[in-house]
Amino acid sequence: MELKDILAKCDHTLLAQTATWEEIKAVCDDGIRFGCASVCIPASYVKQAKEYVGEKLPICTVIGFPNGYDTTAAKCFMASDAVDNGADEVDMVINIGWAKDGKWGAITDEIAAVKAACKGNLLKVIIETCLLTDEEKIHLCKCVSDSGADYIKTSTGFSKAGATFHDVELFAAHVAPHVKIKAAGGISSLADAEKFIALGASRLGTSRIVKLAKAMEKGETAKNDGSY
Repeated sequence: MELKDILAKCDHTLLAQTATWEEIKAVCDDGIRFGCASVCIPASYVKQAKEYVGEKLPICTVIGFPNGYDTTAAKCFMASDAVDNGADEVDMVINIGWAKDGKWGAITDEIAAVKAACKGNLLKVIIETCLLTDEEKIHLCKCVSDSGADYIKTSTGFSKAGATFHDVELFAAHVAPHVKIKAAGGISSLADAEKFIALGASRLGTSRIVKLAKAMEKGETAKNDGSY
C-alpha cells in the first residue's frame, strides 16, 4: 500500500492536555499537507481550528474523553457544542462501567442519543478494548451496530494499551456491515498501519504516521516518542 493511501485513512491526532494553539495549528498544517482523513483535537480548539482550515480538512474532536463516565446529557451537550463549533466528526467514549454491569440497552441508548446530537455528522464510538473481555467487546459491537453510530473505535490512547490486531479482527467479525472500524493508540509503524487496514480498519487514530512520512522526506528514521 502506498504511503499516501495510508495517510488518507489517518485521523492525525493531538490530544495532549498541554496542547497549545501553535501545536494544534501545526497538526492542522500537516493534516492538510499529507492528505489525512481528519485532525483529531481537543474540543476547546475546534472553533479556532475550523476557522483556520476552512474546508481543506475535516475537524474531529473527542467527548466524554478519556474516561467515558460523564452523564448522557453531558455527552449530548458536548457533541452538539462541538458540531456547532465546526466539528465534522465526533469520537465519544462509552460508559465502561455500564459495560461491566452488562447494561447493554443503556449503552445503546446513550450512543443513539449522542448520534442524534451530532446532527448528521460522523460519530465514532470508543469502547476502550484494553479494559474489556472479548465477550464484552462482542456485546458492544452489537450496541454500536444498533445505535446508528458510524464507527466503532478501539481505544483512547490514554489507558493501559491501544489497538491490537485481535481487536480489529473481532470487530470485523461482529459489527453490522454499515459500521466502520477505527484502530487507535500505539500504531507506530507503516507495517502495523497496513496490517490494521488489511484486517478491516477504515481509519487509524495516530500522529506517528505523519511523523514517519516527514522523517522519510528527510531521509531520517522517526523516533518513537511515546505519542498517540
